[in-house]
Amino acid sequence: MAILDLIQLPNQYPDEVVRRVPESGAGEFRLGSQLVVREDQRAVFMRDGKALDVFGPGRHTISTNNIPLLSSLIGLPFGGDSPFTAEVYFVSMREFTDMKWGTLQPMTYRDADFGMVRLRAFGGYSCKVADPQLIVGTLVGSRGVYTIGQLDEHLKNVIINEFNDLLGDTHKSLLDLPGLTKDLAQAMQASLNDAFRRVGLQLLTFQIVSITPPEEVQKRIDERSGMGAVGNMQTYMQYQTAQAIGDAANNPGSGGDAASTGVGLGAGIGMGAAMAQAMQNAFNQPQQGQQGQQGQQAAVPGTPCPNCGQPIPPGSKFCPNCGQPAPTATITCPQCGTANAAGSKFCTNCGTKLTA
Repeated sequence: MAILDLIQLPNQYPDEVVRRVPESGAGEFRLGSQLVVREDQRAVFMRDGKALDVFGPGRHTISTNNIPLLSSLIGLPFGGDSPFTAEVYFVSMREFTDMKWGTLQPMTYRDADFGMVRLRAFGGYSCKVADPQLIVGTLVGSRGVYTIGQLDEHLKNVIINEFNDLLGDTHKSLLDLPGLTKDLAQAMQASLNDAFRRVGLQLLTFQIVSITPPEEVQKRIDERSGMGAVGNMQTYMQYQTAQAIGDAANNPGSGGDAASTGVGLGAGIGMGAAMAQAMQNAFNQPQQGQQGQQGQQAAVPGTPCPNCGQPIPPGSKFCPNCGQPAPTATITCPQCGTANAAGSKFCTNCGTKLTA
């Protein structure tokens, strides 16, 4: 094993939080070796799993002056030139931005308007190392390299657990949450500070980008807002019925002959009637004008059927009640000249008694 007289890490990758020199095993050092630390780095000198000292930016000479514990850990039979084993952990001190967090599974939320709903949330945060020795001892351990991906995986679980607790204490409607994201983010940052500090990190910023319900709940919200935009539902359904009848009449079919036209028109009228009936049953509010028209139609008298006595509409060839042919012979009223059906005893117009 070669003796390392110069210990440095000039090319630390952007996704590296900590890199150890050497990456595996222990290195051979001796008093007088040079340690070079860059501006955005800190170096943690360790031996036998114990941190001896933390070095800031600059060039340092390894000696018992800056690492007093070395005098008790190594022998000095050759004036300090005897080698000893140790490791140096280079910790990046830059700010780690664009860190992401999000819920892997929907969270159950007690909503003031919708009852129990399931929500997803995601956002971002940034952090930096505050205590190099602590992060090496708590998160890195004996790893040769510790990356942002590994750090992010650890912090996601911490964030989601805290977010679940915070959201459970927020007794608001789902519709109110978009206006609370700033307050929730500030509360999250305050509650996460201790958790980050325990592993040697400092949480700098925290954002909540979105809190969304599942797709089926979003559809229900869209339907509800659509109903509010429509306003009077009865008027809207009448408009839709008229549109359906008009479309059916204007597009009777591809045949183009009279039969297909009649079928298309009949289907359109039938569909419109069915929709009108469904609308009337749903709202149970028939228009007064329609009631008046129906009453007028029912009040129009017809020629009485000589068989069953039921009125026969004018122009009918058969009685709609019993199917008997409509009478063709008539009796003229001597008073007003109205033609009455054969067998009539009184004039249907003036009430004058008729003679056979």
